[in-house]
Amino acid sequence: MRSTRPSLGGWANLREPRTAHAMAAAGLDWVCIDQQHGWNAGHDCTDLVAAVRAAGAHALVRVAWNRPEEIGRVLDAGAEGVIVPMVESAEEARAAVAAVRYAPEGRRSWGAARTPYTSVPADAAAANASTACLVMVESPAAVDRVPEIAAVPGLDGVFLGPFDLSLALGLPLPQLLADRSDGSALLRVVAACAENGIVAAAYGGTPARAQLLGEHGFTVLAVGADDAVFADASADLVAQARAMG
Repeated sequence: MRSTRPSLGGWANLREPRTAHAMAAAGLDWVCIDQQHGWNAGHDCTDLVAAVRAAGAHALVRVAWNRPEEIGRVLDAGAEGVIVPMVESAEEARAAVAAVRYAPEGRRSWGAARTPYTSVPADAAAANASTACLVMVESPAAVDRVPEIAAVPGLDGVFLGPFDLSLALGLPLPQLLADRSDGSALLRVVAACAENGIVAAAYGGTPARAQLLGEHGFTVLAVGADDAVFADASADLVAQARAMG
């Protein structure tokens, strides 16, 4: 996901491989299957992961929580990386990394029985090198500790959760995104990532919010979710049809 241009992704909330495939085939760099808040929560994601990868995009999964059994399960399903929510310390980030990596870099168990045959890694070292681990910073405590979190060996990026962070800070989301003052939460996250040579990622949800986050220095950006895209397109369709009458 490292590039001179922004890496643009989509969010798969629906439990439907065809919509995940359509998003990936539209030209996105990656699609994240949401097992924390999406309709896919609690369900096997193998078919969704395969659909995204078949369309030529990278398949990530946001797990429900920082638990090794959940992380291992989605990686066994063929996910190329995980986004781990609500990480607030270097210790929690180290736990996420350990769950993603095989020994000697971590504690992931070998047994990818459900991984599509075309995407089984050659060996543990190849899997460790090709699997991304990003942790979400979504609270004031996490922002305060982001220099230590970003410095955890094996971490590939920090993923900002602006909605939860705005709630926790007591700031309206537009105000959080507009804050460019020295020491602002967003700039602290970006600076910590730059200092440690990892990616600064964020959930925009819309192209406009993603652009604002990009202006802060985030380079991996979620620009939309499948259910929202469908709802917006449906509303536009109805509006156009009504206008015909």
